[in-house]
Amino acid sequence: MATEALRAPATTPVPSPRRRRGGVRSNENLAGWLFVAPVIVILGLFLLLPILMALWVSLTDWNGQGSPFTGDVPFTGTRNYTRLFTEDGLARRDFMTSIRNNIYYVGIVVPVQTVLALGLALVVNNRMLKGKGFFRSAFYFPSVTSSVAISVVFLFLFANSGAVNKLLGLLGVRGPEWFADSRGVLHLLFGALGVDSPPGALTSGGPLGLTWWDWLAGPSVAMVSIISLVIWTTSGTFMLMFLAALQNVPVALDEASTLDGATRWQRFRHVTLPLIRPTTFLVLTLGLIGSWQVFDQVYVMSQGDPAKTTLTPAYLSYRTAFRDFDYGSGAAISFVLFLIIILLTLLQRRVMADRDEPRRARWWRRRVPERS
Repeated sequence: MATEALRAPATTPVPSPRRRRGGVRSNENLAGWLFVAPVIVILGLFLLLPILMALWVSLTDWNGQGSPFTGDVPFTGTRNYTRLFTEDGLARRDFMTSIRNNIYYVGIVVPVQTVLALGLALVVNNRMLKGKGFFRSAFYFPSVTSSVAISVVFLFLFANSGAVNKLLGLLGVRGPEWFADSRGVLHLLFGALGVDSPPGALTSGGPLGLTWWDWLAGPSVAMVSIISLVIWTTSGTFMLMFLAALQNVPVALDEASTLDGATRWQRFRHVTLPLIRPTTFLVLTLGLIGSWQVFDQVYVMSQGDPAKTTLTPAYLSYRTAFRDFDYGSGAAISFVLFLIIILLTLLQRRVMADRDEPRRARWWRRRVPERS
């Protein structure tokens, strides 16, 4: 009997782990959905639903009177979009002019503000610099100041008798009429070189409905003043991002590269830049998005003038909808602008992909001989 008792297996019932785990997981999932439900409802009501409503408006000829969701509003389909690209007329020319202006704006603002922000971050991150708190606050202060207030100040600075022209006069240079001269800086340069009239080959044809001479105009002097304002006010924010990334770079790596004989430029290029690559991508992406959405500076300083040389897609969308009462075309411009930003962001992400990280990791082994 004792032997049989010893051989008898234990028959203590063990609860099914699958059933217990399933019950707990189901409760966790339910609790998770309950926690995020308010956010989903808020985003759906105040973000997704207005986007869908605006998309519907872009397919109609709504003039702002009454509701756009009644049968009295004409449905135009994609006509508001085709007018911007295929139909010759004022709508297409204004839109393509705004695209040209914004291309010059992005091409100058994004690289300059990124390089300037990184340079400022390197300065305030220097261990030997005294008064770091003062310089950080001074560089960041324009970013927290009202853009409307700064725009008004820049209007006085770039007036015909403003401080900028006074300073240029002291240097023997006659300042331009910043917000009255519609010529681009490249046209001004061509004029200084004796090319006052465009060659015949540049007065016809050209991409996006504009002539090659129009594309070669460059940003107007009014746009240059707006560009200088934006670079000055945005570099401080991006400086803080770069500063946070630089402070996370391990000091040991910099010291090891110094011991291996790397110069300051080599340490910056092959050690610092790869380590702050995610921050660089973030700064470029935010700069790209913000540059295509520029509105308040244009609204305060120029409203698209002179001769539409400061017209941007964001301001054109506002003017078309709320001044010309063509809400369908205004909404269509905003959605085209949204697609441009998405495509450029994806292209930038592809260009900055970390495909060359293994090659960079082997740089020191090729460059520096092994120590005995």
